[in-house]
Amino acid sequence: MNCSPSSDQAAASRVIDPVDIIFVGQNIITMDQPDVTGVAVKGDRISFVGSAQEAMLLRGAETRVVELGERALLPGFIDAHGHFSAFASRLDALDLSSPPVGDINSIDDIVSAIRNWIEVRQIPAGEIIHGVGYDDSLLAELRHPTREDLDLASTRHPIVIRHVSGHLLAANSLALSNANVSALTDNPEGGIIRRLDGSADPNGVMEETAMRLFPSQSTDLNEEQRRLLRRQALEVYASYGITTIQDSNIGRPYLNQLIEEAKLDPFPQDIVAYLWANVMSDDQLAAVAPTEYQGGIRLGGVKFTLDGSPQGRTAWMTEPYTQGPPNAEPDYVAYPSYDPALYIQRMPDLIERAVPVLAHANGDAAIDLMLDGVEAGLTSGEVKDHRSVVIHSQLMRPDHLPRFKELGVIPSYYSVHPFFWGDWHRLSFGEERASFISPVAATAALDIPLTIHNDTPVVPPDMMRLVSVTVNRLTRSGYVLGSDQRATVAQALKAITLGAAYQYFEEEDKGSITLGKQADFVLLESNPLSSERQLLQDIAIVETIARGKSIYQR
Repeated sequence: MNCSPSSDQAAASRVIDPVDIIFVGQNIITMDQPDVTGVAVKGDRISFVGSAQEAMLLRGAETRVVELGERALLPGFIDAHGHFSAFASRLDALDLSSPPVGDINSIDDIVSAIRNWIEVRQIPAGEIIHGVGYDDSLLAELRHPTREDLDLASTRHPIVIRHVSGHLLAANSLALSNANVSALTDNPEGGIIRRLDGSADPNGVMEETAMRLFPSQSTDLNEEQRRLLRRQALEVYASYGITTIQDSNIGRPYLNQLIEEAKLDPFPQDIVAYLWANVMSDDQLAAVAPTEYQGGIRLGGVKFTLDGSPQGRTAWMTEPYTQGPPNAEPDYVAYPSYDPALYIQRMPDLIERAVPVLAHANGDAAIDLMLDGVEAGLTSGEVKDHRSVVIHSQLMRPDHLPRFKELGVIPSYYSVHPFFWGDWHRLSFGEERASFISPVAATAALDIPLTIHNDTPVVPPDMMRLVSVTVNRLTRSGYVLGSDQRATVAQALKAITLGAAYQYFEEEDKGSITLGKQADFVLLESNPLSSERQLLQDIAIVETIARGKSIYQR
């Protein structure tokens, strides 16, 4: 409970410079020092870490005192990878997710949901319908909806629905016509237009770069709508205990909009933005330089997307899929979604100029490419503190780990996958490869810095579920996917606090409850270090504090 200020005015008057908040209790998890029972905050900084008795000496008449009791105080959670603005725009889109996120279980459900969306919103003919989050691996039909399926929802509205992975979409006939996608349209480099069996006619499903032939949902929103959705999204992130957020794959003009918005109305949490390198020219890349926070936002660096997704079966592999997409050849290994030679060419300059690089790489072939690019940038033989990050690192091989350590590369694991798609991965890649997905235990054993993430909006930014899946590795069917790669609770918590701060070059200011650091905290209803492993995802967020200010209370 929150205790009222002491009535002992004489004692309070002896505090020359009283603090704003004092936390006292036995469940303070600092991430870097034991036996702390008292923490004090002054302004946006942690001003004291030590015993409860000493902390209480800093109390003034207006100091808020929080007695934790059974609750736990941790550093604010840090989103190591995600797409904040994409999540914000999707808050206004038709959600076609399957349980536990949504309630879609079949293609018939998708068709019904689209029809209902059109009817309830009274959307006029000709206006595009956007849907997000469908998952072929969880549909009763175990396939993507096709143009014919979506035509059943409407032939008078162009319909574009995006796969949960963000790496595929499905479109109806009118949307294909509007985009001028036909039997005469060639596959773009790094993408595939799926075709009807025995024909060159598109079946409506687009992979990777072929999605760029269709408009995104965010283009239908005006700037005021997008601003309001961003503020709503910040509240959602705060409800999950997140005090630092990533906004990846954005463009420079949009980043400039965010910067101007922050000048007028600073963001309550910190946002680290990464420009999407795939669509940038050499001159644009040469102009990139990381910045400091202004109004809660800064440019962190750039991100390359090197391949697709394992759940979409477009992750680029060195060995064939055990079960590939429809009509795939037995030797199907997918493909890169970005020119490997161009990536190798561009990396040395970025590393030389100390521009942080994230590289989306799911398949082991894409991970090889990412590491080759870093190695090309370290021509002097000296391993600089570049902290390049392999985003997702799903189908990593055991022999990758020593190379990660040698090159100073950080794996950011999409370690919520075992629950959401672990059973699907066993079909796609076989038991051995699937069981080594997100090998947190093996990585920690080699003392390689690592982080974990949700890749929001692919899945919600639920950090305690992320911790739980990383620790338990239970699939939807209850199968333990790679029991030897289960993390400890302490390892998982470090990955979303101090580890993530290190990834961002912010470990001197965030990630632990340490004197002088930024006052970012999350209060949990119980201590995860002493909770049963199976109950971790049920631990509720009680309050989130960013820069010393409460931004969420349950």
